Amino acid sequence: MKNRLLILLGLTVLAAQAHASSPDAWATHDKAVLASCIKASGLKSAEPVGSAAQFDDRVGYTALLLQGQYPQKHMKGAIGTELCLYRQKTKTAYVTEWDSIRPAATDR
Repeated sequence: MKNRLLILLGLTVLAAQAHASSPDAWATHDKAVLASCIKASGLKSAEPVGSAAQFDDRVGYTALLLQGQYPQKHMKGAIGTELCLYRQKTKTAYVTEWDSIRPAATDR
């Protein structure tokens, strides 16, 4: 019985290690997310705001907030915010405007 418990414990540790990602793998993933999100963004000079939010593998998405300038002439270079969802399975980025995340500017 004790041997079975040790074997089960050892297999559990090996399984956990098999699913863990190396720092290099995370760095590669982060670069792919950033590149895909910036490419999908409609903002000029888009840059990340903070770090990406890594969702559980069951969800399969990484979220990244981007900020940049609206390219439309009538927007006169106004700053815009977009939320990017990167689908890990397909390596595809989807963006949507999310200016409401920022507090409204007040005139003084």
